[in-house]
Amino acid sequence: MGEGISGEVGLAAAPYDQWLLFSPADGSPRPSARYKHAAEVVQDKLYVVGGSRNGRSLSDVQVFDFKTLMWSALNPTRDQNQLNHENNDTDQPFPALAGHSLVKWKNNLVVIAGNIRSPSALNKVSVWLIDVETNSWSALDTYGKVPIARSGQSVSLLGSQLIMFGGEDHKRRLLNDLHILDLETMMWEEVKTAKGGPAARYDHSAALYADQYLLIFGGSSHSTCFNDLYLLDLQTMEWSRPDTQGAHISPRSGHAGTMMDENWYIVGGGDNASGSTDTIVMNGSKFVWSVVTSVSARDPLACEGLTLCSVAVDGEKFLIAFGGYNGKYNNETQMSKEMRTLLQIFILKVKPRNLVQPRLLQSPAAAAAAASVTAAYAVITATDHEKTRDIVATDDLDIKRAQPANSSKKFVAEIDVLNVEKSKLASRLAEVRDENLKLKDKLDSANLSYGELAKIHIGAARKRLESASSLENELDLLRQQISQVEQTMSSAHRQKSSGVWKWVAGSAEVSDDE
Repeated sequence: MGEGISGEVGLAAAPYDQWLLFSPADGSPRPSARYKHAAEVVQDKLYVVGGSRNGRSLSDVQVFDFKTLMWSALNPTRDQNQLNHENNDTDQPFPALAGHSLVKWKNNLVVIAGNIRSPSALNKVSVWLIDVETNSWSALDTYGKVPIARSGQSVSLLGSQLIMFGGEDHKRRLLNDLHILDLETMMWEEVKTAKGGPAARYDHSAALYADQYLLIFGGSSHSTCFNDLYLLDLQTMEWSRPDTQGAHISPRSGHAGTMMDENWYIVGGGDNASGSTDTIVMNGSKFVWSVVTSVSARDPLACEGLTLCSVAVDGEKFLIAFGGYNGKYNNETQMSKEMRTLLQIFILKVKPRNLVQPRLLQSPAAAAAAASVTAAYAVITATDHEKTRDIVATDDLDIKRAQPANSSKKFVAEIDVLNVEKSKLASRLAEVRDENLKLKDKLDSANLSYGELAKIHIGAARKRLESASSLENELDLLRQQISQVEQTMSSAHRQKSSGVWKWVAGSAEVSDDE
C-alpha cells in the first residue's frame, strides 16, 4: 500500500492502481471501527449504517462528506407518522444491525434484513427507510410473501425493485432463494427460477449488468468458500454459468463489490484461512477477470466484512473501501485510483475510449438457437488518431455494412472479402453434406447386400446339413442290412458244417455193427 493522502489536493495527485490510506480533514471526528456494516453514497456523502464491533451490533449512522472531508453522526429520529400512544418516543434510535444490506432509492436509504436483537424480527425480513433530508427513519410495512429473516444476503436495486438472493437465517440455515420487493407497492414476491442456480450461500456479492442480468460471485457455505460466477437472466429467470477468461480468481467470502460502468470491482474477503490480498475487476461485457493491484497479507484491506462504494470528485471517479475485520477491526478509509480505460479503481480520468461491443448474453433456452448465428455488423468510428471497428450479431449470417459518413473504402473492401469467404464456406458446406448423404446411401446398400448374401449362405449351409443328416441315416440302414446278411451267412455256414460231421459219425457206427 502506498503512503496516505488527505484533502482534495491529495486526491488530485494520487497515483493510479494503488491503495492509499485516506485521511479526513484535520479536526474531523472518526466513527467506531466495525465490520458487517453497510454503506452507500448519496449526494457526495458516504453513509455508513450499523455493523458489528466486539460482538455487539451498532445502531449509529455515520456520514463522510467528500466536499468538506469531515465525518459526522446523523442521529436520525423516528418518523412522526409512525408514532402512537404506546410508542411516542421520537428519540428512539435506529435499530442495531449487522449483516444487513443498504441501497440508495430516491435519495433515501433503504435498509434490508440483517441480524437484529428483536424477537419479532426473527421470522420475517425487516425493511427500514432513512430519509437523509429530514434526518428521520421509519420501519416499512411490507406485504405479500415476506421472506424469512436472514443476514449475509445480497440485495440489488433495479428501478424500484429490490432483488434479494441467499443469506443465512437465524438458525444458521443457508439459503439460495430469490425474492423481489417492489418499493412502490411494498409487495414481496418469491421468484421461482430454472434449476442450475448457485448453491446455498452467504456473504457473497451481487451486481446488475445492463439492467437485465444479475451476477452472483463467491460467498461461502459453513465449510467451503466459492469462486464461482453465476448469471441470472431477469427476463427468462434462467441461471447460467458464464465462461470467464483472464486471471484465476481464488475463492473468497465476505468481500465487497461495486459496479462502475461495465466493470465489477471486488476487494477483500477471505477463505477461512487468510484474507484475499488482490483487488480484482471483471469486465461485464466479456467476462474477463483482471487483478488491478495487490496488498500484503497483513494489510487492512485483506479483510472480511468491509464495504466498497463509488463516488465522483471533481470529475474523477473513486472507489471507497471502509471498515472490515482481519484479526483486528479497521476504521480507516482506503482509496485507490487507476489510469487504464477499463480499470477504474478510485480515479478514472475521462478520455476518448475504444467502443467495445458487449458479448451477447444468452439464457440457456436461447443458447441453442444463437449457436448458429454469426457475429456480424461493423460499427466504424473515425477520429484524427483512431478508428474502431466492432462486429455485432445478426440473424441471417449476412455481414451487413455499417457505413457512417466518414467510413473508408478500405473497410468496405474488407467486408466484401468477408462476404466472399462466407459464400465459399457455405458452398463447401453444401458439398460436404452431399458427400455425407452419398456415403450414407452406399453404406446402407452395402449393409443390405451383406444381409442378403448372408441369408443365402446360411440357407445353403442348412440344406447341406440336412443332406448330410439324410446320408448318415441311409448309411446306418446299410450297415444294419450288411450286419443282417453277415449273420445269415454265418448261420448257414454253421448248419452246413454240422451236417457233414453228422454223416461222418453215422458211417463209423454202421461199420462197427457189421
